[in-house]
Amino acid sequence: MENNEKMVRLPLFGLPKLWPFIKKYKRMFIWMIITGIMYSVFDSIIPLFNRYAINHFVAEKTLDTIVIFILGYLGVTIVQCIINYINVMFCAKIELYMDRDLRNGAFSHLQQVSLSYFNKNNVGYIHARVMSDTGKIGELVAWQMMDVVWWGSYVIFAIVVMLLIDARMAMYLILLLPIAGLVTWFFEKKLLIYNRQVRELNSKITSDINEGITGVKSIKTLAISKKINKEFKDDTDKMFNKCIRTTHHSAMFTSVMTLLSTMALALILWKGGRLTVEGLVEIGTLSVFMSYALGMLEPIQSIINSITRMIAVGVNIERYLDLVNTVGEVYDSPEVIEKYGDSFNPKYENFEKLEGEIEFKDVTFKYPDGEEIVLEDFNLKVEKGQSVAIVGETGAGKSTLVNLVCRFFEPTKGQVLIDGRPANERSLKWLHSNIGYVLQTPYLFSGSLRDNLIYGKEDATDEEILEALNKVGADKILSKLKDGLDTELGEGGDFLSTGEKQLLSIARALLADPKILILDEATSSVDSVTEHAVQKAISTVTKDRTSFIIAHRLSTIVGADTILLVSDGKIIERGTHKELMKKKEEYYSLYMRQFEELETWAGR
Repeated sequence: MENNEKMVRLPLFGLPKLWPFIKKYKRMFIWMIITGIMYSVFDSIIPLFNRYAINHFVAEKTLDTIVIFILGYLGVTIVQCIINYINVMFCAKIELYMDRDLRNGAFSHLQQVSLSYFNKNNVGYIHARVMSDTGKIGELVAWQMMDVVWWGSYVIFAIVVMLLIDARMAMYLILLLPIAGLVTWFFEKKLLIYNRQVRELNSKITSDINEGITGVKSIKTLAISKKINKEFKDDTDKMFNKCIRTTHHSAMFTSVMTLLSTMALALILWKGGRLTVEGLVEIGTLSVFMSYALGMLEPIQSIINSITRMIAVGVNIERYLDLVNTVGEVYDSPEVIEKYGDSFNPKYENFEKLEGEIEFKDVTFKYPDGEEIVLEDFNLKVEKGQSVAIVGETGAGKSTLVNLVCRFFEPTKGQVLIDGRPANERSLKWLHSNIGYVLQTPYLFSGSLRDNLIYGKEDATDEEILEALNKVGADKILSKLKDGLDTELGEGGDFLSTGEKQLLSIARALLADPKILILDEATSSVDSVTEHAVQKAISTVTKDRTSFIIAHRLSTIVGADTILLVSDGKIIERGTHKELMKKKEEYYSLYMRQFEELETWAGR
């Protein structure tokens, strides 16, 4: 309960932080508020028309000026409808603009944060920030704020009108407003807590569905369908019970507010009726107060409801701001941005040619969220065009060097030099545009085969694409595709085998013509036949390029210029294949063990 009360106070302080997104549309906001107030003014004076009609046409039994009355009433109604239309359009546009800008801002920021951010936050959390939170914030800024302005101004104008007409009767209604406010606040606070619990359970159920679909093969092969089904049923039962409790309080709230409204009407009829009989109040005036008695409590309920929602959305504001204000561990300095531009506005004319010489100079490194030193006073110089293989057992820390070369992380101490200059003296865009990265599990984007291959070189011709496919032996894949380069691969290219996707990702890297190439376990997920094709493609693509090859199968890296053996995040041996085999230490043992395993399998 303490948490919930803390969260209730968040949004009023979080909302001003959205000003950078709001100020672009401040004129629209001003007009939204003006039209909302104008509508409230018309809404609050409509009962005065009824008063005039009853006092003049009914009480005096005359139809004099009826035409003028009808035209006036119709004119006010038309103007009110026009104002309402304009106001709704402003609200809708602001909501849509805010949704678009907030999502664009979040997605753009995600393209620039450090890799470690994605290690710390799962996809579901990030997706909720970009889609769900932004939608709630857009609704808050447009509709909830407008409701507070709209209904708040209505209550003020209605009270002013009542006081001007008859202060005695106005006080009866005004005294009921705090009671209605307290009742609304009490129930809304309860409903806020229950709705938050329902949303959390809904997120859990969504996660269960996602795991049940994406992990269906594992569920079936592990024979845990009954267990998964029970967990899902338990979660839906919990959500059902919470929803029942929420509905119970909501129904009680509605009933209490209806009772208060009826009491207000009864009070006006009792007091106003006596005054009317005594001739102290006109019957038309009684009609006005009856209208306000029936309609006054709804605005109070709407105002508190909107404020409660604004309070609830404060959590979404804080979460969104946490995302967009995240500062990555790796970023370009203002001086670098001034010269080279940023990721979205690069100054290509200032990009120097990258040759491919890389040097680790007294590098000490530990991961931002870790305590253990992974590299300590490490030195290594890789000449232009050389290949470095990084090997070791699973989980040994083979990716550390690659992460530093790519500037996914910065050294804790020391420097990584690119062509003799510290890597951070030039932009991340400059570096990454010169790096080709082939992942262990190849990833293909939605779109055609051509779209996927030209990501690294958008102006590539079909001839260049075909040449890259031929060089890596992926032309056979093209020949079996119905629409050739225009074939839609769908999400992840699921109808292609892992080996085929790997060959295509290597062709994509070759087409981009990077100066530095990184191959991360490129042959570990393919069969032995495909491995030969992938290995041949790797030989083609690494030629005359500085390359780092992370490998589990040692037979694939015997020709590397330098081999680094990693254990427990530290480099324990380095040298060529021949040098390491002569030492007959850890590398020798690892290689012979793999060789024996291969022989055992071959003899079966």
